[in-house]
Amino acid sequence: MSTLVPPTVLALIALPESTVDALRSQYALHYCPDGMPPDVPCADTIRAVVTNGSTGLSGAHMAQLPALEIVCAFGAGYENVDVAATARRGIVVTHAPGTNAETVADHAFGMLLALARGYAPLTAAVQHGRWQQSRQARPTLTGASLGIVGMGRIGRLIAARAQGFAMKVGYHGRRAQADAPGRYYASPAALAAASDFLVIACNGGPETRHLINRSVLQALGSSGYVVNVSRGSVLDTRALLDALDAGEIAGAGLDVIENEPEVPAELFRHRDVLITPHMAGRSPASWLAQRDALLASLSQHFARKRVQLAVPTA
Repeated sequence: MSTLVPPTVLALIALPESTVDALRSQYALHYCPDGMPPDVPCADTIRAVVTNGSTGLSGAHMAQLPALEIVCAFGAGYENVDVAATARRGIVVTHAPGTNAETVADHAFGMLLALARGYAPLTAAVQHGRWQQSRQARPTLTGASLGIVGMGRIGRLIAARAQGFAMKVGYHGRRAQADAPGRYYASPAALAAASDFLVIACNGGPETRHLINRSVLQALGSSGYVVNVSRGSVLDTRALLDALDAGEIAGAGLDVIENEPEVPAELFRHRDVLITPHMAGRSPASWLAQRDALLASLSQHFARKRVQLAVPTA
């Protein structure tokens, strides 16, 4: 009796332990959580790669994998997967849209509250004995204007949470959407000028690189706050630092940053800047949903069924 050899899967990102265990139980897994190694183990047998939008998979790396059939992004984003290269070779690309959207929206709103009410600097002030000196009035979200850059799944969930605070919602995207909440603004600068708080929730990639630049931040104004839960490339870090140094905005909440995990030391000089380590989408529920989406895509592909979460590659 012949024994079926399980397909070989290469994982290029750090994954939750339960996801690694599930992959190992069904496939021959090569786990490389720090990215593509110089010498890919068993390169000529690898049929699937697990990555994410930040790490992606380049055409040059695909060329090292002659048996590659499917690239799975663990999460919604796949902007750094070379889809043109996958299209040329007929390689399937999948992702997991919506699996962490609720968690990202929660994180964004938590940053909005923390920035407006000054949780971090006020905690530090109390720790240093400055109780009475730190009791000045702080902004609140109720009734304020919220601008959302990107009205996709996450943007809509952020807008839904804003309704509980009676916030006035505006948004910017590639085009106006008839069923979207709030007012559409044709440019990020126009949206920022009408906003007290600006949340970046759009896709990453070349089309949105530095979409939020110095002029947009200047339009947001000296009492405005910016929060980024999309990709670090969307917000120009140098422009942000210059705007903070000049007092052109009040503060920022960053879950993502250009060149992460390297963070400019200058950011830590500003009391009203919050930084989290690109984990807005990480919760037990989102990890479970992403694991299930990944396993379903691999199973469907290797069973020669339609892959429901495949993305267009041509």
